Amino acid sequence: MDISIDFDKCCGAGQCVLAAPEVFDQRDEDGVVVLLDDNPPAEQAENVIQAAAVCPAAVIQVRV
Repeated sequence: MDISIDFDKCCGAGQCVLAAPEVFDQRDEDGVVVLLDDNPPAEQAENVIQAAAVCPAAVIQVRV
């Protein structure tokens, strides 16, 4: 799985963290997404895809 994020467009909504907390977090100072694992295990694929789908700024791209 390949995850790419357009950090400059992140609005800090945090939906990705709710969907996949093992893979995403947020910076304390501004809420911008932090990628905790750029190559998560296969069992996280569904959560990561869901995180990308619910991102209001559409900054997460996932290739499986």
